[in-house]
Amino acid sequence: MEERGQGLEHLHQTKAQLGKWGWLWASPVPVLSPTAEPADPGLAMKVLLLTGLGALFFSYYWDDNFDPAGLQGARVLLTGASAGIGEELAYLYARLGAHLVLTAHTEALLQKVVGNCRKLGAPKVFFIAADMASPEVPERLVRFALDKLGGLDYLVLNHLGATPSGTRSRSVQATRWLLQVNFLSYVQLTSLALPSLTDSKGSLVVVSSLLGHVPTSFSSPYSAAKFALDGFFGSLRRELDVQDVNVAITMCVLGLRDRASTAEGVRGVTRAKAAPGPKAALAVIRGGATRAPGVFYPWHFHLLCLLRGWLPHPRAWFIRQELNVTAAAAA
Repeated sequence: MEERGQGLEHLHQTKAQLGKWGWLWASPVPVLSPTAEPADPGLAMKVLLLTGLGALFFSYYWDDNFDPAGLQGARVLLTGASAGIGEELAYLYARLGAHLVLTAHTEALLQKVVGNCRKLGAPKVFFIAADMASPEVPERLVRFALDKLGGLDYLVLNHLGATPSGTRSRSVQATRWLLQVNFLSYVQLTSLALPSLTDSKGSLVVVSSLLGHVPTSFSSPYSAAKFALDGFFGSLRRELDVQDVNVAITMCVLGLRDRASTAEGVRGVTRAKAAPGPKAALAVIRGGATRAPGVFYPWHFHLLCLLRGWLPHPRAWFIRQELNVTAAAAA
């Protein structure tokens, strides 16, 4: 009893010395041993709920100072512009008066998008069909854009390579192809366009995926490419900051893209719905125009990214809810 009394006295003295807020830092932190009991699922869900409410509050009340007039006359190179979110991005930029160079793999679809952009009021619209699986294409594309527009204010990287076999196969050949289209071409385009973006104090807008932050099943090569994007552009942002280069980088984490090729690639494997093209496109454009470091659409994807390190067990549960594991394993 005497030892207990001395311990309590010492505890109260420590609290008095640290003051009101220092006492919080001095609170004991539980350390889990390998044999410790797993975390209470109820507590984990409460933490998730509180985090979600906080994110919802900030997303609703946060004023990003987006001025649509600021995009009038902006020089934009947009990849993956023939369908889905890329097509919607092209239409929104056209309505806002941007000068556009559009590129995609399929020329017929690209011509249709170009015609619609002109009807929507785009002052200048140029296009070039390009296959990003070819390492020679990025240089030709950037040279074309600089020649037509005289410089760049925005480089919007939106193209992807995803097929039913490519997203599920772990062969070296499929992985090499996916890395070229979904990562190396992004690096090449960025390196080639960076001098012009530096001159204009422009922006890099990178449309990525939740799979670049939260690994999941049956997508290992594609997920590897998206993780590589996050690492490359995260490091590049730090380098530009250290060198006082005023080029913004906006990483956009989206769900399934609203386009036929993507939907077909995961048909039967995922229960997740594709993100609505116009709303997702507007979120991307707002993020790029306000030079935001990151965009998450839908907003709850930010929670899943946070859960990756905080609560791995609930994260795994959420991922399983989006997967049809039987169908994916049989693919």
